[in-house]
Amino acid sequence: MPGAGDGPDGVTCYEVDLCRPAAVVELIAEVRPDHIYHLAGQAFVPQSFIDPWDTIENNVRGQLNVILACLKADIRPRLLITSSAEIYGEVKTFPTDETTPLMPTSPYSVSKAAQDQLAYQYFVSHDMPTLRIRAFNHIGPGQSDRFVAPAFAMQIARIEAGLQEPVINVGDLTARRDFTDVRDVVRAYSLLMKHGVAGESVQCSVRCRAQHPAPARYAREPFEVSVSRCVLIRTACAPARSGAAGRCV
Repeated sequence: MPGAGDGPDGVTCYEVDLCRPAAVVELIAEVRPDHIYHLAGQAFVPQSFIDPWDTIENNVRGQLNVILACLKADIRPRLLITSSAEIYGEVKTFPTDETTPLMPTSPYSVSKAAQDQLAYQYFVSHDMPTLRIRAFNHIGPGQSDRFVAPAFAMQIARIEAGLQEPVINVGDLTARRDFTDVRDVVRAYSLLMKHGVAGESVQCSVRCRAQHPAPARYAREPFEVSVSRCVLIRTACAPARSGAAGRCV
């Protein structure tokens, strides 16, 4: 995976296709984990419109296979499920909280809502100690350049290296988002795993700016000031993506 390292000494890495139930059952039975951070899945909203079945398969089926494998092994590890603030959709009252109704507007957000509710269902029906975290947009090392901030960074790096004309190509940047450093999000995961109440959902975002989130275009400014030459910003003519929440805070 881009940005992924080998991890600290003493950590054993396994590869498994979470959409293959037998493989997941075999691995869970072998490892018998006490804690599971379930972060795997398809995370790019536009891709979910291109191939919705792939998104549902990876996100929902993958999670369900992990849960069922734990039940088959007769273990109840603390299981952290990464949902998403995208599940709230186009809400009218801000900031959102854990009681905000779920109104997903994309195949991706539908899949995350399903993950969220499956986690709760298995907590109720099978005493699986699930923890649901609804994270808002986060950025940081290792993120794919399909996402807004690394897309800016990649283009600027190419311009600086003489590999691209001094023009930064962008899409619609009117959507408003709260961006959190991924390292802070990881700390939130760890804290929730240690101290979270099983069955409950928790949001993760930069709440200090929740009332006035910045448009996505502001995410490019830290990169622009580091450029040693004049650049132009070229915005694509495509309209805002259908199904994308205009404001997610």
